[in-house]
Amino acid sequence: MAVVYSDVTVVVDEQDDLFYTRAALQAHHPGEGRITVQPTPASGSPAALAHDMLYALGKRLAPGPNSPDVWLDSVNAAWLAAAAWGIAMGVRHVVVPRAHLLTARRIGQLLGWRESTGAQLTLLWHKPPHGLPTALAGVERRISGRDQFEALLAEPGPIPARPSFPPVLPVNTGAAATAARQAPAPQPRGSGAASTRPGQRAQPCAGALATAQLVQAVSAIGVASEESAALAALAHPLIAGALSVLAFTQTGLGSLRFTRDLDISGDVCVIKLHGAGHRHCPLHAVPAWARPLLAGARAHHRLMACSPRESVFSPVMLAEARHLRTHAARLPRLDLSLLAGILVP
Repeated sequence: MAVVYSDVTVVVDEQDDLFYTRAALQAHHPGEGRITVQPTPASGSPAALAHDMLYALGKRLAPGPNSPDVWLDSVNAAWLAAAAWGIAMGVRHVVVPRAHLLTARRIGQLLGWRESTGAQLTLLWHKPPHGLPTALAGVERRISGRDQFEALLAEPGPIPARPSFPPVLPVNTGAAATAARQAPAPQPRGSGAASTRPGQRAQPCAGALATAQLVQAVSAIGVASEESAALAALAHPLIAGALSVLAFTQTGLGSLRFTRDLDISGDVCVIKLHGAGHRHCPLHAVPAWARPLLAGARAHHRLMACSPRESVFSPVMLAEARHLRTHAARLPRLDLSLLAGILVP
């Protein structure tokens, strides 16, 4: 029997039928937007279920007592990372077996994650339903039988909610924009800030979309599949995004200091970096393997309710910079240590 309300489904399997667990495990297809999260048995870590979610999303936390991922031991940080990856990867349906073993607090965390991502959530409850926590008490309709459960797993699920902002107007408007559109040819590399007279306040640097109309993006530097896979497995979206940019641009991490949400195009195909005083702000093409990583970083930024004009990577370049540098050192083939080391004495 399945109890369905909103986008949450509780499948009550009183006999603990192996069919339901097996079907849930076989339904795990991240590329199709459907994942199965297996809770770690008897784990007392407050962030354990968030870590299980990250694992199901293909992320791997670095092991050890001095792990650079120790900051993901925080419940809020871990669930924020899990929500950002869920949004970036287009997760539409999450199935959780053995949900009857979860505490009410952890079920609440799952429901909070669902609210952040907009994904459908299916919980397998392998015991009588009278023990359902209060958060799962509201019932709107019922589904029963194996066929209905298989049909539920086959559904595409809702379109995930994606944080959004009002459109940001390009910096160049009016006559300046007209002149820009009539420019005879795009510049070969980056774009600098507009020149100003002494005492004149400089205009803010344009975002990626406006710059892409004027400037040809610099081609991405090739990264081997093994290294791109290692970057894709990093658990924290800001670290994965920052190190991926270093890998395909080979610029210093200081160039990311002022990279804003609006410096990443909507399709995550180009990113704009910034030089000192905005004298040289090149536009870089984003390779296909790095787009989900930058999408994760941007989703993390938006879930923090930050402005599109605020720096995306500044949180990891300040208090957590040592973790970023440690991850860079764990990827010796990419040779990112010198690029990332500037931030940490």
